[in-house]
Amino acid sequence: MRQRHLEQLVGSADPWVVPFVVQLVGEYVLEILVVIRDGLRDLATPGASGHLAYGTFVADNPAFFARTQRRVVSYWNCYYRAAYASFRGYLGCALLDLLRSAASDITEHPLPKPHPIRRH
Repeated sequence: MRQRHLEQLVGSADPWVVPFVVQLVGEYVLEILVVIRDGLRDLATPGASGHLAYGTFVADNPAFFARTQRRVVSYWNCYYRAAYASFRGYLGCALLDLLRSAASDITEHPLPKPHPIRRH
């Protein structure tokens, strides 16, 4: 998928688009995460169309979101731990936080956070 097409897709709050974008948050390609972050600027704004669409989807699909969170942690651990020593500093974590916050506004209770893999 070309970046321009991805930007157009991410910029839509249509209900059929949301699951595809949430799934892409769980991918390992950092450039995809940047496009998603840039395209979901209103995700942090309560009442905005993106905030409502993504919050509703995540709230209605907790197993799907939990799997996405596990994938983000796993890819960070495998590919990005050297560049981002803390999971909190990784863009995938920031996107999960935004999605979790939007869903929490819908459900009126916090969603569980992923647990980064610890090195021994």
